[in-house]
Amino acid sequence: GVIDGRTDLAYTVEMEIVPPITLADFKTIKIERLNAPVEDSEVDQAVQTIADQNKPFAAKDGGAENGDRITVSFVGTMDGVPFEGGSGDDVPIVLGSGQFIPGFEEQLIGAKAGESRTVNVKFPENYQAAAVAGKDASFAVTVKSVEAPGAVTLDDDFAKTLGLESLAKLKEMVRERIEREHASASRQKVKRTLLDQLDGKHKFDPPPTLVEQEFESVWSTVENDLKQQGRTFADEGTTEEKAREEYRAIAERRVRLGLVIAEIGEKNDIKVSEDQLTQAVLAQARMMPGQEQKVWEYYRSNPGALAALRAPIFEDKVVDFLLELAEVTDKQVSREELFKEDE
Repeated sequence: GVIDGRTDLAYTVEMEIVPPITLADFKTIKIERLNAPVEDSEVDQAVQTIADQNKPFAAKDGGAENGDRITVSFVGTMDGVPFEGGSGDDVPIVLGSGQFIPGFEEQLIGAKAGESRTVNVKFPENYQAAAVAGKDASFAVTVKSVEAPGAVTLDDDFAKTLGLESLAKLKEMVRERIEREHASASRQKVKRTLLDQLDGKHKFDPPPTLVEQEFESVWSTVENDLKQQGRTFADEGTTEEKAREEYRAIAERRVRLGLVIAEIGEKNDIKVSEDQLTQAVLAQARMMPGQEQKVWEYYRSNPGALAALRAPIFEDKVVDFLLELAEVTDKQVSREELFKEDE
């Protein structure tokens, strides 16, 4: 029996021990930080885009041309039956802007105010609403008005229509916005390089259960995305087996980096202060005007959600700590190179 030790006990204690992590010498990390100056042409182009989006339109006689804005009401049917999301009233369309599915706008060229037309189109195969993707539809369209665009003069008066005191002020705001975009792209690249090096310098087998949990969460996202787009692994040029392998490697890297980052924070007393956490909650609340109190309550009563807010702040603090120690050299590049997608 059990007493004389011949039989196994009927239960096993399963405890996953995180292996002790030996941290690398962070002074050996070498990183190139890409910076791109904001060119005047970039600012001018962005201001021009704002001007194009704020063109005045005035009613015109005659048929609609590309660039004109028409206001339409329509009812879409498939096999004679109206379908969900296929109808609209008083919808403005700038012809040639491609805001509607291919073929729709083209068939309204030449239409006059008060005219009705039937537009026949086929929804794209990869259309986000899977119910109508790849299907033929017919739209009964009534044109309410046809308007031609006027010119915008880039001057102080134009800036005032946007609530700014001068054109110089508008340019300054645009430049600041682009500078923030550049800084954010530069930071992302530095962070990715840093995490790659951390990953390379810390090779150990992370606890299988943690990897499994991370993989399950990543994999369910992948499957849902494909389902929503109505695509298969073959469409993505891979097989399910190969994709599983790739995402398992990603899950393993994430868990390993998560443990390394936690260890660095622990060893160097890096913490997210209550104040920083409060600021993060406030930022979330500001994104939902009128619901601030609800957002606040949600985070107060939801430790998991709060932890999810804390994680990226903590990671950024560890990244800053490491960048202080690493050897960082700055390199000036063009905007194209800064925003180029890494393979």
